[in-house]
Amino acid sequence: MPKPRKRLAGAAGPTGPDNKGPAGKRTKTKNPVGTSATLGNSSPEKTSASKNCGKNLSSYWLMKSEPESRLEKGVDVKFSIEDLKAQPKQTACWDGVRNYQARNFLRAMQLGQEAFFYHSNCKEPGIAGLVKIVKEAYPDHTQFEKNNPHYDPSSKEDNPKWSMVDVQFVRMMKRYITLAELKTHYQAHKTTGGPLKNMALFTRQRLSIQPLTREEFDFILSLEEKEPS
Repeated sequence: MPKPRKRLAGAAGPTGPDNKGPAGKRTKTKNPVGTSATLGNSSPEKTSASKNCGKNLSSYWLMKSEPESRLEKGVDVKFSIEDLKAQPKQTACWDGVRNYQARNFLRAMQLGQEAFFYHSNCKEPGIAGLVKIVKEAYPDHTQFEKNNPHYDPSSKEDNPKWSMVDVQFVRMMKRYITLAELKTHYQAHKTTGGPLKNMALFTRQRLSIQPLTREEFDFILSLEEKEPS
């Protein structure tokens, strides 16, 4: 069995931000980082992103992945930030997204943008570290692999439905920022108008790829220096 590559915690389920729904789970990919099974980088992907997402949508992101082993169609979809660190050049493709809005967010990502690596569907969900985008959207090869949990027979090689990006490890958080801690601030900020008042982690819970405002990103980084509330 190859070392785990990027596998994504898909859209969260209907009962909360960390119950997984059917879209966007990660699989082990047999392809090298930064390559597609049949296609290279595709400029129509960026054009589509512009149409669907608009320009300058976000410069910061939150990306969910599952750090604990879970079999899906016989494939372990586990991929933690520690797994990313263990990859060659600490880089991996973020494959397996099967939610259209999350896919559009992937297509809107630009080189060098930063994202929080969020551990999802685990005992204590939360933000584990930082990654950066090192390759913009290109076709996700797993949609064409019949033995892959995320195979999509309706997707065509000349018009692929699904995209992925490559991410590279930046650093671990100085301390793990839990979902529970973030929720406490979110609830308080809804009343006070604070930075997390509209955070997508709570307002668009099903999405595995979520945009962050600069205000949200900076506030979460500031929590590293504080004791958990």
